[in-house]
Amino acid sequence: MKNRSFLSQSFCAQLFCGLLLAVVALGLASCGTRYYKFPQYTFANRPVPPSKLDTRVLVGLTINGSQGSLEILDAKRDIRSSIFNANTTFSISGYSSAYPTPIFNFPEQVLGFVYSRTDGGLMKIDYGKEATSGAATAFPSNADSVAVPLNFNHYYAASSALGVLIVVDNTTGRTFALNLPNVYRVAVNQGDTVVLAMVRNSNTLYRLIKLNSNQAPIPGAVDCQPQAVPVYCVAPVPDSATSPSFDRPVGAYFSLDGTTAYVLNCGQECGGKASSLTLMQQGALRVDNFPTSTPYPTPVTGSVAVPGGVTTVLANGTTLYIAGQQLQPDGLFTGFLSTMDLTSNKITGKYPISDGYHTKLLFGDDNTLWIGSQGCATGERAKLKQNYNCLTRFDLGTNTPMIVPAVDPTNSSSQVPYPNANENQYYYGDLTGLCWVQNQHKMYTAYGGQIHAFNTADGSEINNSLITVQGTALDVAFMDAVTNDAN
Repeated sequence: MKNRSFLSQSFCAQLFCGLLLAVVALGLASCGTRYYKFPQYTFANRPVPPSKLDTRVLVGLTINGSQGSLEILDAKRDIRSSIFNANTTFSISGYSSAYPTPIFNFPEQVLGFVYSRTDGGLMKIDYGKEATSGAATAFPSNADSVAVPLNFNHYYAASSALGVLIVVDNTTGRTFALNLPNVYRVAVNQGDTVVLAMVRNSNTLYRLIKLNSNQAPIPGAVDCQPQAVPVYCVAPVPDSATSPSFDRPVGAYFSLDGTTAYVLNCGQECGGKASSLTLMQQGALRVDNFPTSTPYPTPVTGSVAVPGGVTTVLANGTTLYIAGQQLQPDGLFTGFLSTMDLTSNKITGKYPISDGYHTKLLFGDDNTLWIGSQGCATGERAKLKQNYNCLTRFDLGTNTPMIVPAVDPTNSSSQVPYPNANENQYYYGDLTGLCWVQNQHKMYTAYGGQIHAFNTADGSEINNSLITVQGTALDVAFMDAVTNDAN
């Protein structure tokens, strides 16, 4: 009887302990949900998304060029799944285009636009619902350049294959294709009042002009559409007659005060003579400012030579940061970051950075600037057996560049931290996507076709084993950024 009583007490004790453990486990699981708990009042009244993630990086990826998707990563924890279910991943519902790039990120408006190079669709993405909200428009496939202004009143595309500059006018619901052979770049200011177009291997810059109702085509226009009752025209921008400055223009930067447009002249890197910036009055370039006779007065007010090269720029206060390449005596190019004082329009510095064609410039935490490029393995650095990767971390406090990842091609034991599609122990490949995960001290990248994340404090790479995607990563965007400047 004593043994039976003891066994009964022991069983009860075990049962109690089991129930206690279950309650504790349930409590811990309940506490764990705090990882995904949003405050009562979300930032800027943004909706809580279905994934319950609050630090999301959107990845445009393709699988062999025939299938694609938009995957969402948890950039706070650097995982591609829920912390409670390693097999649960998140993606944009309703999106299936095969080659989604680039991503136009507007976190302040809680939406984005994604262009598909395979079918030409420009899809609108609702960040709150994590789903597509229909096609914004249909452009030609493989457009060289697409531009989306902040007011979304228009969408623009340049297609060199078709030789057209396309204007989608959402205020009237009409689309116009203006004939401009070899057009391959289009740039628009934030106010959607100045639209510039660039032609491959040309020193001529063009601008878009919106006509008044029933107005005749303007003199000197390259094309006006529709021909019967024209609405839009494209016309050349006259350069300075005494000292022409346009030299293979590839883009434009527009001052935030609306006064000045800086045209990016690629120069030797694009087959021209010299890289520079051309300064122009924005008012003279407005789409509603149309000439009545030729020759047109030039809007050019000055030019600044930039020997280090010009393919992309980014401003911070009174400093303009300029990335490009300079031709070396051996016929190869090497990368430089130049700085210009916007108050005096004087070049104030020049610093070595990654080689390649530079397309990405982005500020990050810890007082850093990040620069990305493509085609870095064919430049001067590779020849000299220096680090020839395509991403540079630039310390704005000390003006010190650092190419990341930090590898030494002369050291056989040196290698990139994580495997890459190139199967090159020293080189990740092209940098095609870059986003700043604000206040998390991280930069996420589409680097060599895969996701790689870096610490802004020192440039070290974060373990990417749990953020790699199945396919080729093309572009990235920080969906939950405080401002639109995170991409």
